[in-house]
Amino acid sequence: MLQSLLSMLNSMSPYILLGFLIAGIIHVFVPRAAMSRHLSGHGWKPALKAALLGVPLPLCSCGVLPTAISMRRNGASRGASASFLIATPQTGVDSIAATWSLLGPAFAIVRPVAALVTAVAGGTVVSRFDKEESGAAQSCSREMKAVEPDSDMPAGFGARVVSALRYGFINLVGSIGGWLVVGLLIAAVITVYVPDDFFTVLGRTPILSMLVALIVAVPMYVCATGSIPIALALVLKGLSPGTAFVLLMAGPAVNFASYTLVSREMGHRAAATYLGSIIVGALGFGLIIDYLLPQQWFALTAMHAGHEHAAGLPLFPTICSAILVVLLLYSLVIVRLTKKHTNISNMAKEYIITGMNCPHCQAAVTKSIQSVEGVTGVEVDLKGGKATVDGNHDSTSLIEAVRLAGFDAKSI
Repeated sequence: MLQSLLSMLNSMSPYILLGFLIAGIIHVFVPRAAMSRHLSGHGWKPALKAALLGVPLPLCSCGVLPTAISMRRNGASRGASASFLIATPQTGVDSIAATWSLLGPAFAIVRPVAALVTAVAGGTVVSRFDKEESGAAQSCSREMKAVEPDSDMPAGFGARVVSALRYGFINLVGSIGGWLVVGLLIAAVITVYVPDDFFTVLGRTPILSMLVALIVAVPMYVCATGSIPIALALVLKGLSPGTAFVLLMAGPAVNFASYTLVSREMGHRAAATYLGSIIVGALGFGLIIDYLLPQQWFALTAMHAGHEHAAGLPLFPTICSAILVVLLLYSLVIVRLTKKHTNISNMAKEYIITGMNCPHCQAAVTKSIQSVEGVTGVEVDLKGGKATVDGNHDSTSLIEAVRLAGFDAKSI
Protein backbone atom coordinates (compact mmCIF):
# COMPACT_ATOMS: atom_id res chain seq x y z
CA MET A 1 0.00 0.00 0.00
CA LEU A 2 2.85 2.39 0.85
CA GLN A 3 4.53 1.62 -2.45
CA SER A 4 1.31 2.34 -4.34
CA LEU A 5 0.83 5.58 -2.42
CA LEU A 6 4.39 6.78 -3.10
CA SER A 7 4.10 5.87 -6.79
CA MET A 8 0.99 8.01 -7.25
CA LEU A 9 2.51 10.83 -5.20
CA ASN A 10 5.65 10.89 -7.34
CA SER A 11 3.57 11.01 -10.52
CA MET A 12 1.38 13.87 -9.30
CA SER A 13 3.64 16.09 -7.20
CA PRO A 14 5.55 18.00 -9.95
CA TYR A 15 2.28 18.89 -11.70
CA ILE A 16 0.49 19.77 -8.48
CA LEU A 17 3.28 22.15 -7.41
CA LEU A 18 3.15 23.83 -10.83
CA GLY A 19 -0.62 24.11 -10.52
CA PHE A 20 -0.37 25.70 -7.07
CA LEU A 21 2.05 28.30 -8.46
CA ILE A 22 -0.21 29.18 -11.40
CA ALA A 23 -3.23 29.27 -9.12
CA GLY A 24 -1.53 31.79 -6.84
CA ILE A 25 -0.68 34.00 -9.80
CA ILE A 26 -4.29 33.90 -11.05
CA HIS A 27 -5.65 34.67 -7.59
CA VAL A 28 -3.47 37.74 -7.05
CA PHE A 29 -3.08 39.22 -10.54
CA VAL A 30 -6.66 38.77 -11.86
CA PRO A 31 -8.83 41.42 -10.13
CA ARG A 32 -12.13 40.11 -8.81
CA ALA A 33 -13.85 43.45 -9.49
CA ALA A 34 -12.86 43.24 -13.15
CA MET A 35 -14.38 39.77 -13.36
CA SER A 36 -17.70 40.97 -12.03
CA ARG A 37 -17.71 43.97 -14.36
CA HIS A 38 -17.67 41.72 -17.42
CA LEU A 39 -20.33 39.30 -16.18
CA SER A 40 -23.46 41.42 -16.18
CA GLY A 41 -26.27 40.95 -18.68
CA HIS A 42 -28.10 37.88 -19.95
CA GLY A 43 -27.62 35.23 -22.60
CA TRP A 44 -24.75 32.88 -23.40
CA LYS A 45 -21.94 35.45 -23.59
CA PRO A 46 -21.75 36.26 -19.84
CA ALA A 47 -22.11 32.53 -19.14
CA LEU A 48 -19.20 31.79 -21.48
CA LYS A 49 -17.02 34.47 -19.87
CA ALA A 50 -17.83 33.16 -16.39
CA ALA A 51 -17.02 29.59 -17.43
CA LEU A 52 -13.72 30.64 -19.00
CA LEU A 53 -12.81 32.43 -15.78
CA GLY A 54 -13.91 29.54 -13.61
CA VAL A 55 -12.24 26.62 -15.40
CA PRO A 56 -8.64 27.45 -14.32
CA LEU A 57 -9.51 28.51 -10.76
CA PRO A 58 -8.75 25.80 -8.17
CA LEU A 59 -11.81 26.27 -5.93
CA CYS A 60 -13.83 23.42 -4.45
CA SER A 61 -17.62 23.13 -4.61
CA CYS A 62 -18.02 24.88 -1.25
CA GLY A 63 -15.10 27.28 -1.57
CA VAL A 64 -16.47 28.62 -4.85
CA LEU A 65 -19.73 29.73 -3.21
CA PRO A 66 -18.43 32.89 -1.47
CA THR A 67 -16.63 33.94 -4.67
CA ALA A 68 -19.70 33.35 -6.86
CA ILE A 69 -21.99 35.14 -4.42
CA SER A 70 -19.55 38.04 -4.24
CA MET A 71 -19.59 38.25 -8.04
CA ARG A 72 -23.38 38.13 -7.98
CA ARG A 73 -23.63 40.94 -5.44
CA ASN A 74 -21.20 43.05 -7.48
CA GLY A 75 -23.33 42.92 -10.61
CA ALA A 76 -22.81 39.52 -12.25
CA SER A 77 -26.01 38.09 -13.71
CA ARG A 78 -27.68 35.02 -12.28
CA GLY A 79 -26.80 33.02 -15.40
CA ALA A 80 -23.13 34.02 -15.24
CA SER A 81 -23.00 33.18 -11.53
CA ALA A 82 -24.54 29.76 -12.18
CA SER A 83 -22.05 29.14 -14.99
CA PHE A 84 -19.18 30.04 -12.67
CA LEU A 85 -20.56 27.72 -9.99
CA ILE A 86 -20.79 24.82 -12.44
CA ALA A 87 -17.40 25.24 -14.12
CA THR A 88 -15.09 26.19 -11.27
CA PRO A 89 -15.23 23.17 -8.91
CA GLN A 90 -14.93 20.61 -11.73
CA THR A 91 -11.36 21.50 -12.59
CA GLY A 92 -8.48 23.92 -12.08
CA VAL A 93 -4.92 24.40 -13.23
CA ASP A 94 -3.68 22.14 -10.44
CA SER A 95 -6.16 19.33 -11.15
CA ILE A 96 -5.63 19.55 -14.93
CA ALA A 97 -1.89 19.08 -14.43
CA ALA A 98 -2.44 16.24 -11.97
CA THR A 99 -4.98 14.60 -14.32
CA TRP A 100 -2.42 14.65 -17.13
CA SER A 101 0.19 13.06 -14.87
CA LEU A 102 -1.99 10.15 -13.67
CA LEU A 103 -4.70 9.61 -16.30
CA GLY A 104 -3.06 10.92 -19.46
CA PRO A 105 -3.66 13.81 -21.87
CA ALA A 106 -7.10 12.69 -23.11
CA PHE A 107 -8.67 12.91 -19.65
CA ALA A 108 -6.83 16.19 -19.01
CA ILE A 109 -8.25 17.74 -22.20
CA VAL A 110 -11.80 16.40 -21.97
CA ARG A 111 -12.16 17.46 -18.33
CA PRO A 112 -11.98 21.27 -18.85
CA VAL A 113 -13.94 20.96 -22.11
CA ALA A 114 -16.76 19.21 -20.27
CA ALA A 115 -16.67 21.82 -17.50
CA LEU A 116 -16.88 24.62 -20.08
CA VAL A 117 -19.72 23.06 -22.09
CA THR A 118 -21.88 22.15 -19.09
CA ALA A 119 -21.29 25.54 -17.45
CA VAL A 120 -22.24 27.54 -20.55
CA ALA A 121 -25.32 25.38 -21.13
CA GLY A 122 -26.46 25.59 -17.51
CA GLY A 123 -25.75 29.30 -17.23
CA THR A 124 -27.61 30.04 -20.47
CA VAL A 125 -30.67 28.11 -19.28
CA VAL A 126 -30.65 29.96 -15.95
CA SER A 127 -30.29 33.28 -17.76
CA ARG A 128 -33.11 32.48 -20.17
CA PHE A 129 -35.61 31.84 -17.40
CA ASP A 130 -34.33 34.59 -15.14
CA LYS A 131 -36.98 37.34 -15.08
CA GLU A 132 -35.14 39.44 -12.54
CA GLU A 133 -33.62 42.68 -13.78
CA SER A 134 -29.83 42.59 -13.97
CA GLY A 135 -29.54 45.82 -12.05
CA ALA A 136 -31.18 44.31 -8.99
CA ALA A 137 -28.05 42.33 -8.24
CA GLN A 138 -26.18 45.57 -7.61
CA SER A 139 -28.32 46.50 -4.62
CA CYS A 140 -26.04 44.67 -2.22
CA SER A 141 -22.73 45.69 -3.80
CA ARG A 142 -21.98 48.12 -0.98
CA GLU A 143 -22.38 45.37 1.61
CA MET A 144 -20.27 42.90 -0.36
CA LYS A 145 -17.45 45.41 -0.69
CA ALA A 146 -17.36 45.47 3.08
CA VAL A 147 -16.92 41.69 3.06
CA GLU A 148 -14.55 41.42 0.07
CA PRO A 149 -12.70 44.74 -0.19
CA ASP A 150 -10.45 45.26 -3.21
CA SER A 151 -7.89 46.96 -0.96
CA ASP A 152 -6.95 43.56 0.50
CA MET A 153 -4.62 42.94 -2.44
CA PRO A 154 -1.04 44.25 -1.91
CA ALA A 155 -0.02 47.25 -3.98
CA GLY A 156 3.59 46.57 -5.00
CA PHE A 157 4.65 43.93 -7.52
CA GLY A 158 7.03 42.26 -5.10
CA ALA A 159 4.34 42.11 -2.43
CA ARG A 160 1.92 40.61 -4.92
CA VAL A 161 4.44 37.92 -5.86
CA VAL A 162 4.85 37.04 -2.18
CA SER A 163 1.07 37.02 -1.79
CA ALA A 164 0.71 34.74 -4.82
CA LEU A 165 3.27 32.30 -3.42
CA ARG A 166 1.61 32.36 -0.01
CA TYR A 167 -1.83 31.76 -1.51
CA GLY A 168 -0.67 28.96 -3.80
CA PHE A 169 1.66 27.10 -1.48
CA ILE A 170 0.14 27.85 1.94
CA ASN A 171 -3.54 28.88 1.72
CA LEU A 172 -4.47 26.66 -1.21
CA VAL A 173 -2.55 23.67 0.14
CA GLY A 174 -4.37 24.13 3.43
CA SER A 175 -7.70 24.37 1.61
CA ILE A 176 -7.51 21.28 -0.62
CA GLY A 177 -4.56 19.41 0.86
CA GLY A 178 -6.66 17.36 3.26
CA TRP A 179 -8.91 16.13 0.46
CA LEU A 180 -5.87 15.36 -1.69
CA VAL A 181 -4.47 13.17 1.10
CA VAL A 182 -7.85 11.46 1.56
CA GLY A 183 -8.09 10.80 -2.17
CA LEU A 184 -4.60 9.30 -2.28
CA LEU A 185 -5.31 7.07 0.72
CA ILE A 186 -8.63 5.84 -0.71
CA ALA A 187 -6.94 5.13 -4.05
CA ALA A 188 -4.15 3.18 -2.34
CA VAL A 189 -6.68 1.12 -0.36
CA ILE A 190 -8.69 0.35 -3.52
CA THR A 191 -5.55 -0.54 -5.47
CA VAL A 192 -4.19 -2.93 -2.85
CA TYR A 193 -7.21 -4.46 -1.16
CA VAL A 194 -10.01 -4.56 -3.77
CA PRO A 195 -9.82 -7.76 -5.87
CA ASP A 196 -9.17 -7.29 -9.57
CA ASP A 197 -12.51 -8.90 -10.54
CA PHE A 198 -14.58 -6.90 -8.04
CA PHE A 199 -15.90 -4.47 -10.65
CA THR A 200 -16.22 -6.99 -13.48
CA VAL A 201 -20.03 -6.95 -13.46
CA LEU A 202 -20.30 -3.18 -13.45
CA GLY A 203 -17.51 -2.91 -16.01
CA ARG A 204 -19.59 -4.89 -18.50
CA THR A 205 -22.43 -2.34 -18.32
CA PRO A 206 -20.94 1.16 -18.43
CA ILE A 207 -24.28 2.98 -18.14
CA LEU A 208 -25.09 1.06 -14.94
CA SER A 209 -21.68 1.83 -13.48
CA MET A 210 -22.11 5.51 -14.39
CA LEU A 211 -25.45 5.70 -12.59
CA VAL A 212 -23.90 4.10 -9.52
CA ALA A 213 -20.99 6.54 -9.72
CA LEU A 214 -23.46 9.44 -9.89
CA ILE A 215 -25.37 8.21 -6.84
CA VAL A 216 -22.12 8.11 -4.90
CA ALA A 217 -20.51 11.25 -6.35
CA VAL A 218 -23.32 13.83 -6.16
CA PRO A 219 -23.68 13.93 -2.36
CA MET A 220 -19.96 13.28 -1.81
CA TYR A 221 -17.57 16.14 -1.06
CA VAL A 222 -14.18 15.78 -2.75
CA CYS A 223 -11.96 18.33 -4.45
CA ALA A 224 -11.06 18.16 -8.16
CA THR A 225 -7.50 17.05 -7.42
CA GLY A 226 -8.43 14.57 -4.69
CA SER A 227 -10.82 12.75 -7.04
CA ILE A 228 -8.06 11.88 -9.53
CA PRO A 229 -6.33 9.03 -7.67
CA ILE A 230 -9.73 7.54 -6.76
CA ALA A 231 -10.76 7.52 -10.44
CA LEU A 232 -7.41 6.01 -11.39
CA ALA A 233 -7.79 3.19 -8.87
CA LEU A 234 -11.31 2.39 -10.10
CA VAL A 235 -10.20 2.23 -13.74
CA LEU A 236 -7.36 -0.11 -12.79
CA LYS A 237 -9.94 -2.33 -11.12
CA GLY A 238 -12.04 -2.68 -14.28
CA LEU A 239 -14.44 0.25 -14.48
CA SER A 240 -14.74 2.05 -17.83
CA PRO A 241 -12.99 5.38 -18.49
CA GLY A 242 -16.42 6.99 -18.92
CA THR A 243 -17.42 5.90 -15.42
CA ALA A 244 -14.19 7.31 -14.02
CA PHE A 245 -14.97 10.57 -15.78
CA VAL A 246 -18.43 10.70 -14.17
CA LEU A 247 -16.71 10.57 -10.78
CA LEU A 248 -14.13 13.16 -11.83
CA MET A 249 -16.87 15.55 -12.96
CA ALA A 250 -19.76 15.05 -10.54
CA GLY A 251 -17.76 14.45 -7.35
CA PRO A 252 -16.05 17.87 -7.18
CA ALA A 253 -18.87 19.80 -8.89
CA VAL A 254 -21.66 19.50 -6.32
CA ASN A 255 -22.57 18.28 -2.85
CA PHE A 256 -25.58 18.64 -0.58
CA ALA A 257 -24.24 21.73 1.17
CA SER A 258 -23.49 23.61 -2.05
CA TYR A 259 -26.88 22.72 -3.56
CA THR A 260 -28.68 24.01 -0.47
CA LEU A 261 -26.85 27.33 -0.54
CA VAL A 262 -27.36 27.78 -4.30
CA SER A 263 -31.07 27.11 -3.82
CA ARG A 264 -31.28 29.73 -1.09
CA GLU A 265 -29.24 32.41 -2.86
CA MET A 266 -30.37 31.96 -6.46
CA GLY A 267 -33.71 30.19 -6.24
CA HIS A 268 -34.94 26.63 -6.64
CA ARG A 269 -35.10 26.77 -10.43
CA ALA A 270 -31.49 27.94 -10.73
CA ALA A 271 -30.39 25.27 -8.23
CA ALA A 272 -32.23 22.56 -10.17
CA THR A 273 -30.58 23.73 -13.40
CA TYR A 274 -27.21 23.79 -11.63
CA LEU A 275 -27.62 20.18 -10.48
CA GLY A 276 -29.23 18.98 -13.73
CA SER A 277 -26.43 20.43 -15.86
CA ILE A 278 -23.84 18.54 -13.85
CA ILE A 279 -25.75 15.24 -13.94
CA VAL A 280 -26.61 15.40 -17.65
CA GLY A 281 -23.14 16.63 -18.54
CA ALA A 282 -21.39 13.91 -16.53
CA LEU A 283 -23.49 11.14 -18.09
CA GLY A 284 -23.25 12.64 -21.57
CA PHE A 285 -19.48 13.00 -21.58
CA GLY A 286 -19.09 9.62 -19.89
CA LEU A 287 -21.06 7.98 -22.71
CA ILE A 288 -19.10 9.92 -25.34
CA ILE A 289 -15.84 8.66 -23.85
CA ASP A 290 -16.98 5.03 -23.71
CA TYR A 291 -18.85 4.79 -27.03
CA LEU A 292 -17.67 7.52 -29.42
CA LEU A 293 -14.04 8.30 -28.71
CA PRO A 294 -11.15 5.87 -29.40
CA GLN A 295 -10.51 3.80 -26.28
CA GLN A 296 -6.75 3.89 -26.80
CA TRP A 297 -6.89 7.62 -25.99
CA PHE A 298 -7.96 6.76 -22.46
CA ALA A 299 -5.70 3.76 -21.89
CA LEU A 300 -3.32 4.29 -19.01
CA THR A 301 -0.22 3.90 -21.17
CA ALA A 302 0.67 7.57 -20.67
CA MET A 303 0.63 7.05 -16.94
CA HIS A 304 2.78 3.92 -17.14
CA ALA A 305 5.23 5.71 -19.41
CA GLY A 306 5.41 8.45 -16.83
CA HIS A 307 6.26 5.87 -14.16
CA GLU A 308 8.98 4.40 -16.33
CA HIS A 309 10.39 7.84 -16.98
CA ALA A 310 10.29 8.62 -13.28
CA ALA A 311 12.10 5.34 -12.57
CA GLY A 312 14.96 6.42 -14.84
CA LEU A 313 15.19 9.88 -13.26
CA PRO A 314 13.76 9.46 -9.75
CA LEU A 315 15.44 12.47 -8.17
CA PHE A 316 13.21 15.26 -9.48
CA PRO A 317 9.78 13.69 -8.72
CA THR A 318 11.10 12.55 -5.35
CA ILE A 319 12.19 16.09 -4.51
CA CYS A 320 8.80 17.42 -5.64
CA SER A 321 7.05 14.81 -3.50
CA ALA A 322 9.17 15.78 -0.50
CA ILE A 323 8.34 19.47 -1.03
CA LEU A 324 4.64 18.67 -1.33
CA VAL A 325 4.69 16.57 1.85
CA VAL A 326 6.45 19.40 3.72
CA LEU A 327 3.84 21.91 2.47
CA LEU A 328 1.03 19.57 3.51
CA LEU A 329 2.50 19.08 6.98
CA TYR A 330 3.04 22.81 7.40
CA SER A 331 -0.40 23.88 6.16
CA LEU A 332 -2.47 21.09 7.70
CA VAL A 333 -0.62 20.51 10.98
CA ILE A 334 1.93 23.13 12.00
CA VAL A 335 -0.12 26.20 11.05
CA ARG A 336 -3.14 24.92 12.96
CA LEU A 337 -1.13 23.92 16.01
CA THR A 338 0.78 27.22 16.22
CA LYS A 339 -2.08 29.51 15.21
CA LYS A 340 -2.59 32.30 17.71
CA HIS A 341 -6.12 32.48 19.02
CA THR A 342 -7.82 35.80 19.58
CA ASN A 343 -8.40 36.65 23.21
CA ILE A 344 -12.12 36.09 23.66
CA SER A 345 -13.85 37.31 26.80
CA ASN A 346 -16.36 35.35 28.83
CA MET A 347 -19.12 37.66 27.53
CA ALA A 348 -18.61 36.64 23.90
CA LYS A 349 -21.59 35.52 21.83
CA GLU A 350 -21.71 32.20 20.01
CA TYR A 351 -23.26 31.47 16.61
CA ILE A 352 -23.97 28.27 14.71
CA ILE A 353 -22.54 28.52 11.18
CA THR A 354 -23.80 26.13 8.51
CA GLY A 355 -22.35 25.54 5.05
CA MET A 356 -18.64 25.48 5.96
CA ASN A 357 -16.74 22.52 4.50
CA CYS A 358 -13.12 23.65 4.15
CA PRO A 359 -10.58 26.25 5.41
CA HIS A 360 -11.55 28.53 2.51
CA CYS A 361 -15.08 28.66 3.90
CA GLN A 362 -13.73 29.25 7.39
CA ALA A 363 -11.65 32.20 6.17
CA ALA A 364 -14.63 33.72 4.33
CA VAL A 365 -16.83 33.49 7.45
CA THR A 366 -14.10 34.97 9.65
CA LYS A 367 -13.62 37.87 7.26
CA SER A 368 -17.33 38.59 7.03
CA ILE A 369 -17.71 38.65 10.83
CA GLN A 370 -14.67 40.89 11.27
CA SER A 371 -16.31 43.43 8.95
CA VAL A 372 -19.25 43.90 11.35
CA GLU A 373 -19.12 47.08 13.42
CA GLY A 374 -18.29 46.47 17.06
CA VAL A 375 -16.60 43.08 16.61
CA THR A 376 -13.26 43.01 18.45
CA GLY A 377 -12.42 39.32 18.22
CA VAL A 378 -13.64 36.19 16.44
CA GLU A 379 -12.82 32.49 16.45
CA VAL A 380 -14.44 30.23 13.84
CA ASP A 381 -14.41 26.51 14.56
CA LEU A 382 -14.63 24.72 11.21
CA LYS A 383 -15.13 21.24 12.62
CA GLY A 384 -17.73 22.31 15.18
CA GLY A 385 -19.51 24.74 12.86
CA LYS A 386 -19.46 27.48 15.48
CA ALA A 387 -18.24 31.08 15.71
CA THR A 388 -17.35 32.80 18.99
CA VAL A 389 -17.54 36.58 18.62
CA ASP A 390 -16.39 39.23 21.08
CA GLY A 391 -17.34 42.90 21.15
CA ASN A 392 -20.44 45.06 21.38
CA HIS A 393 -22.01 44.17 18.03
CA ASP A 394 -25.47 43.73 16.57
CA SER A 395 -26.36 40.06 16.10
CA THR A 396 -28.71 40.79 13.19
CA SER A 397 -25.96 42.63 11.29
CA LEU A 398 -23.53 39.80 11.94
CA ILE A 399 -25.95 37.14 10.71
CA GLU A 400 -26.65 39.20 7.59
CA ALA A 401 -22.90 39.61 6.93
CA VAL A 402 -22.44 35.85 7.13
CA ARG A 403 -25.39 35.34 4.77
CA LEU A 404 -23.86 37.78 2.28
CA ALA A 405 -20.71 35.64 2.35
CA GLY A 406 -22.78 32.62 1.33
CA PHE A 407 -23.40 30.86 4.64
CA ASP A 408 -26.11 30.59 7.30
CA ALA A 409 -25.76 31.73 10.91
CA LYS A 410 -27.94 31.76 13.99
CA SER A 411 -27.31 32.89 17.54
CA ILE A 412 -26.99 30.24 20.23
